[in-house]
Amino acid sequence: MIRYLTLAAALALPLAGHAAGPVDPDWPCIQRRQPQLSVAQLWAGPPVDEAIEARADAPEIRQLGEAIALRRTSLEEAEAMVAGFAEGASAEDLTALFLAAFEPIQTARGRVMAGITRYAHQQEALDSQIEDKRHSFQQLLDAEPQDFDAIDRLEAEIDWSTRIFQDRQQALTYVCETPVVLEQRAFALGRMIAGRLPKQP
Repeated sequence: MIRYLTLAAALALPLAGHAAGPVDPDWPCIQRRQPQLSVAQLWAGPPVDEAIEARADAPEIRQLGEAIALRRTSLEEAEAMVAGFAEGASAEDLTALFLAAFEPIQTARGRVMAGITRYAHQQEALDSQIEDKRHSFQQLLDAEPQDFDAIDRLEAEIDWSTRIFQDRQQALTYVCETPVVLEQRAFALGRMIAGRLPKQP
């Protein structure tokens, strides 16, 4: 009986790390939410216009942009690729290359952020289920006579669900870093490519 009273007292407390809750239930990350990146934020070269957008769709530029955008391509490898492309390339070509790299990063980042939103909703639903089970557990404790088999079953369910919730919260720390990593890569590529722009006379 003492064990059940101890568990009831523990369950009266909010789940660790979830008490305050996020201001935006769709965004559970500590990092500030920034739904979209913009070329202007990351590119210090010539402005992007329709001609640049068309040039970015050229197969050789599109393929190179997608290659250097991949996180498995190290920045050192990307720099060597950019250096090779930059030999004899115009400012327009280099701007198109940045755009060709920026777009897949933006797309990947959008997918990750949508996944984080789904993740947040799943956590919210699981938290609600745990709260319902807490309420049912308390009712079982207050009942006379007590159904100890039902108490044991519900205690195990609460423990399992709480562990899943907490494990997911820990995994969320890594997931939340991914949009930032992608943003940093886009910024690094922007600086790298801009550094190869032809010098103005």
